Amino acid sequence: MSNITLASWNVNSLKVRLPQLLDWLKTSGVDAVVLQETKLTDDLFPAESIREAGYDVVFTGQKTYNGVALLSKRDVFLPPEDVLLGLPDFPDDHKRFVAATLVTRLEEKAIRFIGGYFPNGMTPGSWKYLYKLDWIAALTRHLKDTLTQCPDLVLGGDFNIAPEDADVWNPAERKDDILVSAPERAAFRELLKLGLSDSFRLVSQESARYSWWDYRMKGFENNHGLRIDHLLVSEALKERVKAADIDTGPRGNLQPSDHAPATVTLEL
Repeated sequence: MSNITLASWNVNSLKVRLPQLLDWLKTSGVDAVVLQETKLTDDLFPAESIREAGYDVVFTGQKTYNGVALLSKRDVFLPPEDVLLGLPDFPDDHKRFVAATLVTRLEEKAIRFIGGYFPNGMTPGSWKYLYKLDWIAALTRHLKDTLTQCPDLVLGGDFNIAPEDADVWNPAERKDDILVSAPERAAFRELLKLGLSDSFRLVSQESARYSWWDYRMKGFENNHGLRIDHLLVSEALKERVKAADIDTGPRGNLQPSDHAPATVTLEL
């Protein structure tokens, strides 16, 4: 049996972060990764550079905002199958959803890998907040249907939700704020009710382990962050989780993304 490592990383502008991404792909050895906030129209996406690094890639994007991609290592997986770009039954101009079935070359094991850039929501009660909850509800419905056909499933992305107070550096000060409000956390729990598990919490109950830090006020240096980037694994994969982590190395780069990659290693 062999292991594969999947990841999720909000790169906060792929145009700026491409050299860092290529370096991280080389040093981390991840087998597949979903990216968020690529912020590029499809004609400007650096697909050739990524393919030269040994990865197949599917993507959908727009100028300045949003944008997602799914990269899979060519010597580990067959070309992505059953690709979906955009959340079904949720008309939306925002490019937030990508999915593909990845089949390993060696074991011919199929995993449905889904990436999402969840809406931020801005302010509880605002129309953007209601859009966020509607988007997550549509995603939940889609996953419920998908799991019946693809029991081996991983959902990764920038969820823009810190599920518990342990995922927030200052929970008392942020009570009921965006990213931690009760309705957002309830929406996260609805995903878990589908049989999904937070892979990081399967292996670690540590607090003060975050995936996002504000650029301002030395957020990273002071570890004033939130854990809002997640990889959820289906019930069929839960017992196969061998490791899960947050790689803070890239956050220490010059001109970094404000997010760090989350990773999960599965035994096939």
